[in-house]
Amino acid sequence: MSRGVIVIYRPKKGMDQQVIQLVREHISILRQQNLATKKSPIVMRAKDGSIIEIFEWISAEAIANAHENKAVQELWGKFSSVCDYEIPVNVEEFHSVFSEFEVIE
Repeated sequence: MSRGVIVIYRPKKGMDQQVIQLVREHISILRQQNLATKKSPIVMRAKDGSIIEIFEWISAEAIANAHENKAVQELWGKFSSVCDYEIPVNVEEFHSVFSEFEVIE
């Protein structure tokens, strides 16, 4: 059974475009590794500049396998150099019943 996730990337100072570029590469790398579904991700920006990505893993097992996958680990290392991961409760828009964001793609 597939697993939908919300990931929040908070760009480090001056790294907004690098984060967006990595998000654009993210899903294709996961798909190449047979970890993500073919559904298109939703990518948005919060008022504070955080980038929100919503996508679908193939399964819970795929998520576990990603933690052992060299290509995914390399990608996640790149993300760590340009952003910090955030939890939704720390993004103001998630405090509303209808959370509204700028759609990037």
